[in-house]
Amino acid sequence: MHLPSGKVTRIGAGDFPEIHPDSKRVSFRKDDQVWIASLDGSNDPEPLFHVSGQVTAMQWSPDGDRLLFESKYGSYSFIGIFRQDGERIRWIDPSYRRDRFPVWSPDGQSVTFVRALATVGGLIKPPVPWSIMTVNLDTDKVEEIWTSPATERGASPRWPGTFNLRWLQEDVITFLSYQDGWPHLYKINPRTRRVEQLTTGDFTVEQMSYSRDGSRILVAANTGDRPDDIDRKHIGMVDVATGGFELLTKGEGIETSPVFVRGTDRIAFFSSVPHRPTLPALMDVNKPGSQRTVASSLLPDFDYQQLVTPEHVAFKAEDGHPVYGQVFRPKGQVKDAPAIVYIHGGPPRQMLLGWHHSDYYFNDYMLNQYLVSQGYVVLSVNYRLGTGYGFDFQYAKRTGGKNGVEEYRDILAAGKWLAAQPFVDAGRIGVWGGSYGGFLTAMALSKNSDIFKVGVNIHGANYRMLGGAGPTSARADSITAAWTSPVLIIHGSDDFNVRFTESIDLANRLLGKGVEVEYLVFPDDNHHWMLFDNLMKRSKATARFIMEKMPVKH
Repeated sequence: MHLPSGKVTRIGAGDFPEIHPDSKRVSFRKDDQVWIASLDGSNDPEPLFHVSGQVTAMQWSPDGDRLLFESKYGSYSFIGIFRQDGERIRWIDPSYRRDRFPVWSPDGQSVTFVRALATVGGLIKPPVPWSIMTVNLDTDKVEEIWTSPATERGASPRWPGTFNLRWLQEDVITFLSYQDGWPHLYKINPRTRRVEQLTTGDFTVEQMSYSRDGSRILVAANTGDRPDDIDRKHIGMVDVATGGFELLTKGEGIETSPVFVRGTDRIAFFSSVPHRPTLPALMDVNKPGSQRTVASSLLPDFDYQQLVTPEHVAFKAEDGHPVYGQVFRPKGQVKDAPAIVYIHGGPPRQMLLGWHHSDYYFNDYMLNQYLVSQGYVVLSVNYRLGTGYGFDFQYAKRTGGKNGVEEYRDILAAGKWLAAQPFVDAGRIGVWGGSYGGFLTAMALSKNSDIFKVGVNIHGANYRMLGGAGPTSARADSITAAWTSPVLIIHGSDDFNVRFTESIDLANRLLGKGVEVEYLVFPDDNHHWMLFDNLMKRSKATARFIMEKMPVKH
């Protein structure tokens, strides 16, 4: 899009666009290779070069003469530089390691990247430490300037942006590590190798955005002046020189995806409150309370005050592990209401006290609000393996399928917590979820149809219940042994995240056992609903099935 005129030009199929510094061309990835095209559409896209690996992490040098990239080959990868007037790729210290996430220095004369062992053939056992490397492109001198602790917390963080490596100023490289038990930002001087922690505390930081001069970093953090802010996101700002951290927003809202506008004094971000969906917002960082939303005309004509405000809850699973969530209660006096446990996917996700910044969970929040409007209590559960509550929660032991499914204890605890509430009918509790949440929905119905009386399994990763055994194994038959509750199974046939055959197999087993099964299939659609119409059909079918099989008593 040309911002002054608003003109939109179709470039071509591809992803990960990177605008050239001359603002006339754009590089992007297509078929795992780099293509380039004019931004005004005057020239057709063409390949820039070809390598045998999968190209990712593309970044133009400050002068626009060279393109830095990572070439992936499964468990190992190399860092390369393409020069527009050169004949060959320049490979940066290729080795028997996995080199990733390359970044230019501010002057374009050096590069930093992450290096770790290439885990081929299962010979390398976790935890696998990683190092920050620098290379001087004039001298080819390669240096290891920092190595992570050889601990589980020091290993590669499973976090948005992974290492979040940036070379902001000549003497400042920043990165993210989980080494103190929470995902926080650190900085290192590449010359002195002195490391300082920039953010500290029992909270997470993500969605980093950096000022042009490298002096400030904006983050979305689940912290604030309220105890339940652990289930919200607020905007914080880091002073890179001093390490000072300041929260810029607060309250019951959720603020995400911050960016600087015109220097370091003004910022833009997304803002929502429980009763209002996400809108863009602007703020002067020097004027507390100056936050204002824009583009409210984009919202449909709907009375959002009908929506309820979810409440943060915490309880314990039977093994003493903490469980968190948000409970949605219908307005007015509620007694003997049917209830639903909602299970998110991922599993490294965190559901919040309001509209989610991810489109997938934005829509799930909307569906949960609809169920509440029809008289259901909904408990959205944040189970172990999810984010937002520290390393020990996200990396809990004996989880994930092959090593055990201890996270199911949290789902069971959620059902029992609902059953114990005076406003819930303990005999009418259902469950629904998608992807990993679909897998845990299947677990709930398979193990505890006595508690969960109805379920909706949306593209569930059901084979995880086999613990590594194949679908033809004897263990597979045990999946449906105690399953009696009716279930709706929904899946798109072109799903590259979860195999469509997993839903076929589950449906066949249940039908053969006489369990009531309904299904909804979307030919050629994928895991994220390419057609909005299919998303709406999914939501309507989920609500209809729950309401028919477990209706509200009036």
